[in-house]
Amino acid sequence: MDKYLAELLGTFWLVFGGCGSAVIAAAFPELGIGFAGVSLAFGLTVLTAAYALGHISGGHFNPAVSFGLWVGGRFEAKELIPYIFSQLIGASIAGWMLYLIVQGQAGFTGTGGFASNGFGELSPAQYSLGSALIIEIVLTAIFLIVIMGATDRHAPIGFAPIAIGLALTLIHLISIPVTNTSVNPVRSTGVALFAETTALSQLWLFWLAPIVGGILGALIYKSLLEKKA
Repeated sequence: MDKYLAELLGTFWLVFGGCGSAVIAAAFPELGIGFAGVSLAFGLTVLTAAYALGHISGGHFNPAVSFGLWVGGRFEAKELIPYIFSQLIGASIAGWMLYLIVQGQAGFTGTGGFASNGFGELSPAQYSLGSALIIEIVLTAIFLIVIMGATDRHAPIGFAPIAIGLALTLIHLISIPVTNTSVNPVRSTGVALFAETTALSQLWLFWLAPIVGGILGALIYKSLLEKKA
């Protein structure tokens, strides 16, 4: 059970830290951290969780990563459902705890978008479904290429969490205006449960696109980039 608990805790930290920065600190009067700060927060959560928990579970914290590593031959199929279930629980607990926290603010009037992902009217810059689909697939594919490359046996030892965390930071810097950045189905789910928008109705895209992207990225790395000897 230790690896499932590690996945739960790591995913909790990713959603609580990343989405928490967006919900609580992004637009704080005069001292808001903005898009750049939120991007960095997501990167830091993955970096710190990977160093703390990666040696226990592999540090997936994301169903798209689990699917990608399975396709890439680095993860057993029998572990997919337990890992995804653990990740979903961790993300949902994080969303719930953030919901409890924001209710304590003076003058609380509701959660609003609650750092949820979306397209069309729910996109920060009103990007279409097609734009959201493309960017989520492409960026998740790149994310998997970085993960597989950084954790390859030929890569420098001990630096993988840094590369992965910086990659996630860059991904957010690119795509927050488009979808509010998912590349992680449970990150989308954990906050959509508490949003006061129609985010749940668009959740299908943020499961489909990252998983497709994760699989594509793993296939690209395994077939074109990975050293065979």
